[in-house]
Amino acid sequence: MGNCIICGADTQGHICQSHEEDAVFEFRGDSADQLVENRFYRGVVDGYADFGVFIDLSPSVTGLLHRSELDGRLESLDWEAGDSVFVQVKNVRDNGNIDLTSSIRQADREFRGTLIQEGTEEKLPEEGEEGNGSEEADAGNGHEEADAGNGRERDGESVTEASTSDETPEAEEATEEEAEAAEAAEAEEAESEEAAAAAEPEESESEESAETTEAPGAEAREAAAEETEETPVEASEEPTRRNIGELSDRVGEAVRIDGEVVGARQTGGPTVFELRDETGIVDCAAFIEAGVRAYPEIEVGDIVRLDGEVEVRREELQVETEALVELEGDEAATVERRLADAMTERARPDELTLVAEDAAVDAASEELLDAAESIRRAVLESRPIVVRHAATADGYVAGVALERAVLPMVREEHAESDAEYHYVTRRPLEESVYGMNDATNDVTRMLQDRERHDEKLPLVVLAGTASTVESEDGLEMLGIYGADRVVVDAAPADPEIADAAEVLVNPTADDLSTGALAASLASTVTPGVREEIAHLPAVSYWEETPESYLAAAREAGFDVEDVTELREAIALEAFYQSYDEKRELVGDLLFGESVEAISAGAPEDAAESETLAGHIATQFREKMDTEVETAEANLETSEAEGIEVAVLDTEDYTHKYDFPPNSLLMDELHRRGDAGVTVGVAMDELWVRADADPDLREVAREAASNAPGAGITAAGLREGRIEFLSGAREEVEIAVVGAVVEQFD
Repeated sequence: MGNCIICGADTQGHICQSHEEDAVFEFRGDSADQLVENRFYRGVVDGYADFGVFIDLSPSVTGLLHRSELDGRLESLDWEAGDSVFVQVKNVRDNGNIDLTSSIRQADREFRGTLIQEGTEEKLPEEGEEGNGSEEADAGNGHEEADAGNGRERDGESVTEASTSDETPEAEEATEEEAEAAEAAEAEEAESEEAAAAAEPEESESEESAETTEAPGAEAREAAAEETEETPVEASEEPTRRNIGELSDRVGEAVRIDGEVVGARQTGGPTVFELRDETGIVDCAAFIEAGVRAYPEIEVGDIVRLDGEVEVRREELQVETEALVELEGDEAATVERRLADAMTERARPDELTLVAEDAAVDAASEELLDAAESIRRAVLESRPIVVRHAATADGYVAGVALERAVLPMVREEHAESDAEYHYVTRRPLEESVYGMNDATNDVTRMLQDRERHDEKLPLVVLAGTASTVESEDGLEMLGIYGADRVVVDAAPADPEIADAAEVLVNPTADDLSTGALAASLASTVTPGVREEIAHLPAVSYWEETPESYLAAAREAGFDVEDVTELREAIALEAFYQSYDEKRELVGDLLFGESVEAISAGAPEDAAESETLAGHIATQFREKMDTEVETAEANLETSEAEGIEVAVLDTEDYTHKYDFPPNSLLMDELHRRGDAGVTVGVAMDELWVRADADPDLREVAREAASNAPGAGITAAGLREGRIEFLSGAREEVEIAVVGAVVEQFD
């Protein structure tokens, strides 16, 4: 029975089951069947193939990281043969083949523990081995120590254990003589030290006190000196206080940093504290013993003073901690005030940065500045940002614009190479509202991240959703746990949402899309991103795109045809795996090589990637045209109060699980048709489109009064969707059409 190196719980071995995936293993076995599935291992890149990357987990065990397991393209990897990487064992096949999957954590310090796996036996790293925080471990690539145990040669010398047993008698005799000489020298040195200590006069109590208080951590060293009756070492000169922003110019220097602890994680070697001051954030490694928490009295949120030496570990800046103390009283208050002043100055934008002139957006300048400050502050405070948006073309444009604005800030603020995956998450919503299902999902994830990785609670930004009362419960669920909420929506919001969110950006203009609104917010968060996203607002409009946004798109190199292609391509991809962010694919469509080729006016055969948006847009039109043709042939038309009404039975005359979804189909049918009201009726829900832009809640209330007991509710205002009980379908259809027509008066 042992204790988990992460949580201390009783367990068989060194890691408990709940934290198995928080540790990384150094594999020193010789057989694939010794590997443990779902476990993370350190490996070395062996070479590339068309279908993936071969990774050596030990000198005799190699696995395949297939290209389908990568977040991006295979050719985008910057790994070279011999590079140390971190992977997860997905499957060990009966024939010995090993399937690997990628890990977003690509540094020892990003795991909470490090262990050695000798065959099937697990053990803690010893002093000087990889993962224990020593200089030798950090300097290596993770396989130098493994090489020593597997018979490889290093620096031209064999390091196999077998070599020691093959030594000649002469060599053994020489070794014994050297050992005897070393023992004699040690004994002589010890006698000299004792004699010197006896002859040395005792220092006065006042001199001892003065010397110990000059050095950092004086009280701790003084107590240790009294316990062991040793003479205190003479204090060295205190290091100079430096700002984190200037540490890249101070590599190799001893520095002092005053700031706030914004993160603390325990690895199998050192404890890594994330320290923030008014200029940035840096990782500080403190080592006492492998896997043992250094400075356990220091917690996240404490104001501290840290002394250490600036070093570079695996191409990332890091401070090797020599002393760490919590500040109190006036000293702590001074640092807190300095951090608060700097935070406000850095977080609040000076002015609104518009993508294009828009009176409605300009009228919401204060709300946009508040939202921009909230987003910037979250990045500066090392809080993750979760962007939630509708799974529509407009929603994707809004979400991607915000993502593009936050990523540069995260990369600048955090030294970790994969910080953008920890601090920025964009997740589409399958429904048009932010309901309890979505909120429960987000709360579960954020609590797990706080428990497992000591992450702060996130800022949740909701774009093109959550502005109606149907989302109030979900927003309040986030608020109970202290997660801040920013809602950005161009459609009219309900008054209740103003109290359920810290910031509500809602200009409520008829000719404004959420994508256009979010693009100006993104440009305000990071003004440098404006040129990159200038074409996005035009992509977010299906019709009647304002001229100012078309002009911005043309300035960026996109004409009307280009914008239309992008809109249709995004709409099609938004339908498939609607819950997935599809960061790389959407990035290729909106900002990648295909977009660059189009914007540069390249000929059609200039590059294979040039056809990406056009290829997907062609699929969109083919699928849409086929579905509309089928729907138009099965529309039932009638007249009510002089208004033409077209009704489609979507249950019988649409492909239920294929593109386009009913909401998009009804939009297209109404755009192409002549009817004043177009209704799509399924088993227990219907969609309403009308020239009069009806109040859907009022329609639902009026219909419910005419069809009592039918369970009629306005389920999705943004998509014009009403839900009802399937047994009252015909009755509901008549009641809803009548209520819509009444609003034409």
